[in-house]
Amino acid sequence: MPIQTPICDFGLKAVPFELKSTDNKIISLNDIKGENGTLIMFICNHCPYVKAITKELVEDCNELKKIGINTVAICSNDFVKYPDDSFDNMIKFSNENNFNFPYLHDETQEIAKAYDAVCTPDFFGYNKNLELQYRGRLRELKNFVPVKDGESDLLMAMKQVAETQKGPEDQIPSAGCGIKWKYD
Repeated sequence: MPIQTPICDFGLKAVPFELKSTDNKIISLNDIKGENGTLIMFICNHCPYVKAITKELVEDCNELKKIGINTVAICSNDFVKYPDDSFDNMIKFSNENNFNFPYLHDETQEIAKAYDAVCTPDFFGYNKNLELQYRGRLRELKNFVPVKDGESDLLMAMKQVAETQKGPEDQIPSAGCGIKWKYD
């Protein structure tokens, strides 16, 4: 049974972070902040929900970059119990899927906890002032297959954020595998 994200807490400020990227650089929130908004997402390598949307997610992030929204992905899973989510496998996953955004390793899980991330994928869409405006899904999935019907919920919402600095009032939660906490 998938875990769903909570309702968007509009206006909640983004939490600063400094994490190692798959390029072996330390990336901070200020480094990736976009002119018109920022998308922070918690994903992992092994989750079937993430795998089902990865291709479209990369395409959407390319579109968002064109309108001044930068993206960063963070993997916070316990890689000891889930070796598919190790740092080396994050590098492979990023390369295989042509990530056009930094993929960061939250080894201590402190950032996932600070954001109150609950599942993979979990999307946090911020306006240019780093105020939360979107906490929804990429799009509907049926049996791990994206239901195609125009632009994704995520792309439409973040375009609205870029234009108005406000996210849509009605948002459908993202659903996925629970974050693999070290204490579970």
